[in-house]
Amino acid sequence: MVFAIKAEIRNPQAKTFAFPAQKTMYGGRRIAAGDIVFVFASENEGGQGLIARAVVTSAEPVPRKPGILRQTPRVSIAVRREALAKRRLGRAELKRYGDWSDGRPETELNFKFYRQATNKIIGISDEAAAYLGGFF
Repeated sequence: MVFAIKAEIRNPQAKTFAFPAQKTMYGGRRIAAGDIVFVFASENEGGQGLIARAVVTSAEPVPRKPGILRQTPRVSIAVRREALAKRRLGRAELKRYGDWSDGRPETELNFKFYRQATNKIIGISDEAAAYLGGFF
């Protein structure tokens, strides 16, 4: 499976990134070492959207807190950058893809990342992964 993460990125040029206790949705909790992950710098924290393709070097689930019934699974990951994005892709570019049933990879990314604007790790389809691969 291929994944994407939207998070605060302080140095988009870094060769490695660490993302502690990240919220997961849409299968994101299955992320594991060796998986491909597309890294998006969150616009909520001043980022520009897609910045890199990376490989997960470590992934550890965060234990659930006792006594809380509904908890979003969280995972801490570290990644190694393999490529920098050559074109921009962020909220502004994906906003027009709002027909949730059209099956387009752009719509999938818009739905999973921006319908709820929180930072998160998501699982993405092969079509969305191929689409993102065109930005490198």
